[in-house]
Amino acid sequence: MEHIGALQAVVTADLSDREPTAAELDAIDVEMPLIAAEVELLDVQIGLLDRVPSELDTRRLRRARRRVLVARRALANRGRAVSPEVA
Repeated sequence: MEHIGALQAVVTADLSDREPTAAELDAIDVEMPLIAAEVELLDVQIGLLDRVPSELDTRRLRRARRRVLVARRALANRGRAVSPEVA
């Protein structure tokens, strides 16, 4: 019996080896305020996992949630301004 194996190097590149395109980097840049707000909210939530929230902690959590909502609204409004109107 003859062994059947690949005689050539892989022709197509692995998707994990490629660099992000300019369009992908632009999309990340547009979403960066939302990403930062969500990271801040997660940081606050992690800090409150092992203790009862104080008044200051409650305000900090509320502010972090508000920042996420503001960033989401800004991103959604930006998407409407950029997208063409459908007649």
